Amino acid sequence: MCETTARPSAELQILRRLGYFGYYLHTHWGGRNGKQHILVELLAHDGCMTQRDLQEASCITSASLSEVVTKLETEGLLSRERSETDRRQLTLTLTDEGRRRARNFIESRREFERLAFDCLTPEERDHLLETLDRVAGRWEEIEAQGREEAACSSN
Repeated sequence: MCETTARPSAELQILRRLGYFGYYLHTHWGGRNGKQHILVELLAHDGCMTQRDLQEASCITSASLSEVVTKLETEGLLSRERSETDRRQLTLTLTDEGRRRARNFIESRREFERLAFDCLTPEERDHLLETLDRVAGRWEEIEAQGREEAACSSN
């Protein structure tokens, strides 16, 4: 005999949808440390910056960035050279193809931003933003409480 299962709670349904949105944005926007993000970050700095500055701007580990930079260099999207003034520093420079890809990615992002919420009225967008801000604030409170409890239990 087949049992019917109860419909998941509204909270669980919301969390699942937020999970989908997180997955979608991570995969389609290159994640925080993906190749697309690195190309766009370099383009925002006139196509040239040190690997250390890029690491700080991207908030990723040196090893992870080095791996992504190697892939981008292999694909011909950037070049990597030692600094003339400080041989410990690597300077990353976008190639013409790297600039083109970064611009294309920015344009596709803008197009997605334009289309993503066109199913909502301006008032609905404002309401959604306010609601998400409230939820984010609550999650930050929960996280802070967890840190306080962890600090207390370690003493």
